[in-house]
Amino acid sequence: MRSSMLNRWSLVELPRLNRAIIAGDRPASSLRVELARLLALLPESGTLYPGEAEQLVVHLGLAGASVARHYQEQDPVRKATPERAFEDLAVGPAKVPFLAYFRGVAQSTETGHYRRDSYASLVRWNAPTTEVCWAGETLAVVPGAFPDGEIRTYTGDRGEFLFFELLKHSEALEMAVNDLIEPLTTGSVDVLSPDGIRRMRTATVLMVALRQLNSDFGARPAGDGMTPDHFLDVFRQFAVHWEVGDIPPSGAQDAEFLKRDFLLGIDFPDYELLVRRIFGSLLDVERQSLTTSMRSAALPAVVLAAIGVTPADLSVASPAAVRTLVHAQPSLAACHLLLQANARFAGTHLQLTKKFLFREQQRREAVGMPDNALVSNHKGTTGMTENLLERLVQARKRHPLVALRQVAHREIDDSTGIPEPPPIVGDALAALVHFSVRHPAGSAYR
Repeated sequence: MRSSMLNRWSLVELPRLNRAIIAGDRPASSLRVELARLLALLPESGTLYPGEAEQLVVHLGLAGASVARHYQEQDPVRKATPERAFEDLAVGPAKVPFLAYFRGVAQSTETGHYRRDSYASLVRWNAPTTEVCWAGETLAVVPGAFPDGEIRTYTGDRGEFLFFELLKHSEALEMAVNDLIEPLTTGSVDVLSPDGIRRMRTATVLMVALRQLNSDFGARPAGDGMTPDHFLDVFRQFAVHWEVGDIPPSGAQDAEFLKRDFLLGIDFPDYELLVRRIFGSLLDVERQSLTTSMRSAALPAVVLAAIGVTPADLSVASPAAVRTLVHAQPSLAACHLLLQANARFAGTHLQLTKKFLFREQQRREAVGMPDNALVSNHKGTTGMTENLLERLVQARKRHPLVALRQVAHREIDDSTGIPEPPPIVGDALAALVHFSVRHPAGSAYR
């Protein structure tokens, strides 16, 4: 009963209220009044099972972001004291303050969830369980917290639904890639073995599919996806602070994306420090996984060490010598193709950020439109600027096997001994990565 009531609130009532308030048809106080009635019915946070707590963190995360946004939007000066948005919101019979109650629910998830909404609550637990299936094998499963197949959004806009779907599907593909290549970096699978080569080839296929998935999202026609205006003026403006110094949710908190950088290597000074800045917003298992990856050798270094070649040797080798090496070492060829696919995806990802954020903001500035007073559109919600993202893309292109670009792609592809599959688009892409509506493991709702 309680779960259905909360679901109706998040799926129907909250988007309806947010749309009306943004349009100026209802006062911001109307959200607080209706939310207060719901909060009064909630149980003590310590009585929740972990699965229940995960679901409640999703509901409260969306509600809290909405309250914080509308409070600060009434007067941008309020950005200096964001926590005051919640000071008269009490939860349950004991009337626990909202922020304290949220922290209690987050603790009951037993995951180390952050003290406010996060990528985990907004995307991973919110969107349905997602699977990656290839050649009859399930390569990755990213559970959701709900068994209903629904995605909860701020305003009910189709673009928001599609954006959350993109993030969840991307994360699942990234997890599959990481699970394939991590054993190669730890030595549990021989990087020169047929299995090692197969893993790199399959990971490359998935990276190409990941790029296609993101490219398709950016190419959706007007009226059938997220528009730059909605992204800038509506969606991003829910990523306000709840307390001074906290970390709002962002796609940049996708730990699988970050982990891949460490597994494949990235030539970027202080990249580890950059990642650690968002550690507080991650789950315990994500922090542990990233820390382990930071300490492991990157895949190109493992491959080069296995074949007895140093990066310096490769960088000065003649085209003929590189070609000979490629034909003699299929693992080197497979690793190069994976690094190239990763670099190309990074370029596509950058173009998406330019389309929906940086380029549109620059267009607005050119015609004298001011920046948004709540969440600035000059940078990402975790502080990523366009210049920083461009430098990161270049760093992913500047990998240790870059000398292999002297050899034709087809020749490198043939050297792996495993044929390149046909392009994965349309129905094939949908079959590769998809929502599976089923009860997540460990859920309280079976």
